[in-house]
Amino acid sequence: MLSNIGIPGLIIILVITLIIFGPKKLPEIGSAFGKTLSEFKRSTNELLDDDDQEAPEPKK
Repeated sequence: MLSNIGIPGLIIILVITLIIFGPKKLPEIGSAFGKTLSEFKRSTNELLDDDDQEAPEPKK
């Protein structure tokens, strides 16, 4: 999804975000977004690791 946006799309999103929230809120929003993204990645990796551990070994 994000790979289709490109640089011009990201610039437009950043400008709109700056207009809506103002420059003082941007670091706070970025930090919260980063923490949310890292938590999502960690949870996804844990789920994938659990699935790999539960999968039975194929018989040869």
